[in-house]
Amino acid sequence: MHFVSICHQHGCKLWNVSVLSILVLTACNVLLMLRLLHTECTNISADSVPKPHPPLPPLILDNVVISNVSPIFNVDPRLGRWDTRHTYKMIDHALVGTLFTELSESFSVCLATQTSLEKVHSLVQVAHHWNGPISAALFAAGDEEFSILQVRERVSFQLAFPKEKIPTTSLFVETSSHLDCTRPEASLGKLLKKRSPDIVRWRLRNPYPQNHMRNLARKNCQSPHVFLTDVDIIPSTNLADGLNNFFKTENCNALCAYVVPTYELDDRVQFPRNKTELVRLTGRGLARPFHHKVFIYNQFATNFSRWEQDKYINAVHVSHKVTNFEFLYEPFYVASDSVPPHDERFIGYGFTRNTQVYEMYVAGYEFFVLSPVFTIHWGLQHRKGRPSWRERQNTNNRKNFDQFKREVFARYHKDPLRMVAHQSKDNKLK
Repeated sequence: MHFVSICHQHGCKLWNVSVLSILVLTACNVLLMLRLLHTECTNISADSVPKPHPPLPPLILDNVVISNVSPIFNVDPRLGRWDTRHTYKMIDHALVGTLFTELSESFSVCLATQTSLEKVHSLVQVAHHWNGPISAALFAAGDEEFSILQVRERVSFQLAFPKEKIPTTSLFVETSSHLDCTRPEASLGKLLKKRSPDIVRWRLRNPYPQNHMRNLARKNCQSPHVFLTDVDIIPSTNLADGLNNFFKTENCNALCAYVVPTYELDDRVQFPRNKTELVRLTGRGLARPFHHKVFIYNQFATNFSRWEQDKYINAVHVSHKVTNFEFLYEPFYVASDSVPPHDERFIGYGFTRNTQVYEMYVAGYEFFVLSPVFTIHWGLQHRKGRPSWRERQNTNNRKNFDQFKREVFARYHKDPLRMVAHQSKDNKLK
């Protein structure tokens, strides 16, 4: 392991090897692609880290140059496993951190997340707030993107490649670049520009396999419970510890899923330190329920008003039960790994998460909203900002849903939302 130190506002000092530093440095190494081991980082103080995101620990020692190092992901893509349709190749535990097993035994919940290269920078703040085990599924197309994804050890990373873009080599090609280590998103942008026009065009034409990646991340968790999120969903601070204590006393005798409310946050403000600050920001119009303007039904059943009115208690507890479940509900939740998998026929955007939650509901799962914990998505979203290709993908996935809901009905012999009954009535009217 190379020598790592952290530069703080008042000078540099050796970073203690704590759980938090392990996870933060791992995620940061992903983002800065320390496969490029000749990278030199500009010395910038924490004061210069741009708001609204809170300053994170600088990532690596300034001007450290390491040579003669093997690629971090030293794997053979030819030996991965195929998905059921032979479309994507997966590699489980391609890189397992030295503390991942220990953390999985001491924490009740593993955070499972997935990402492509474009959003991998969000993993910095995720790891900064989550000190438990993390299973991260990374998607790469071809040799160029795979080379960017060569990372340092510490977390459990899984890999996925599309059939037509499986890397042909794992050779380590040294590259030198001058990156600002305190600005991972900008540094990542510089690295992404190294991709050829051919691979960029391929990525634009082909949808991202969200459900494949979710299943890949979740199934490589080792803890009893999984908190499955998207990489740009940032957990509130100390969420892992709070959930760990919650599950020491929570004994659900039924099929239970625990919803962590998700809010959108204005880019001009700092990440809220607690629920009180978040509610205050909501009152000022600087935060609001996730997808409230884009598609309100996405999170409506969570009942944010009731959550905001729940008496503030530091300990994680159940605020209320979801009593108005409706189709298209897509909460981010914590549950055991026995929940139904995400259906991999849904590729890209649309009907990816809500179909899995719908199957849970048909199977008899109950949803309980937790407080005072929460998650944040940066930026207040508006429908006009959505690209046209998302709607095209949504339309394609909608075609698969008719068959999916019939299969769910056949599997559980239940139709609580009368989804199949309504379809049969519509067919008779045609």
